[in-house]
Amino acid sequence: MISRRSVLKAVFTGGAVAGLGVLMPSIALAAWNKAAFETDNQDTAMGALFDGAPSASAEVNLKAPDIAENGAVVPVTISSSMAGVKTIAVFVEGNPNPLAAQFAIPAGTKAEVSCRIRMGKTSAVTAVVETASGLFSASKEVKVTIGGCGG
Repeated sequence: MISRRSVLKAVFTGGAVAGLGVLMPSIALAAWNKAAFETDNQDTAMGALFDGAPSASAEVNLKAPDIAENGAVVPVTISSSMAGVKTIAVFVEGNPNPLAAQFAIPAGTKAEVSCRIRMGKTSAVTAVVETASGLFSASKEVKVTIGGCGG
């Protein structure tokens, strides 16, 4: 039988766990690269994240629509079959802040990420894959229509 005491104990213990969860985002943000996310220049953002410039590679697969009818939610998928992928970053050249996302890829996992990015206007979307052997990229021009007319 459930007593009032056991219910109160569960509530207060759960509250302490929930309170601990509130502190976790600050721990996750400790590795956040503020300079890369806040700059208004794509080359500066890449320089803040990586040492050197990426070279184009057919081993970086970037899937994005040719025409995005809603620039607020543009689906993007990046994958690579290269060994030892450390990070994957997504840049939108025409955005006020070009770095849209950066993902850390744990060792031994498949290097594939999907997300929805916001695009303010027609622009090049660039995916940069960082491996132990260097930086590799793929780009695609995505047209953002005004009013979702498809034109």
